[in-house]
Amino acid sequence: MQTQSTITCPVCRHASSETMPTDACQFFYDCRGCGARLKPKSGDCCVYCSYGSVPCPPIQQNGKCC
Repeated sequence: MQTQSTITCPVCRHASSETMPTDACQFFYDCRGCGARLKPKSGDCCVYCSYGSVPCPPIQQNGKCC
C-alpha cells in the first residue's frame, strides 16, 4: 500500500506531496499554494481520490471508501 500522494490544486496547480492517513478518508485539504480549501469531487470519498496521484489507502486495500 502506498501512503504518499501528490495533491495538485485545481485552482493554482500547486502540487504537494502528502502522507495519507491509513485509517480514514480526508475530506478537506487546504492548498499550500493559494489557500483554497479542496473537498472531494462528487462520487469520490476523499481529496486524495479527487486530486491525488494515488487513491487513499482504504480504496487501495478493499476498493471501498471509509
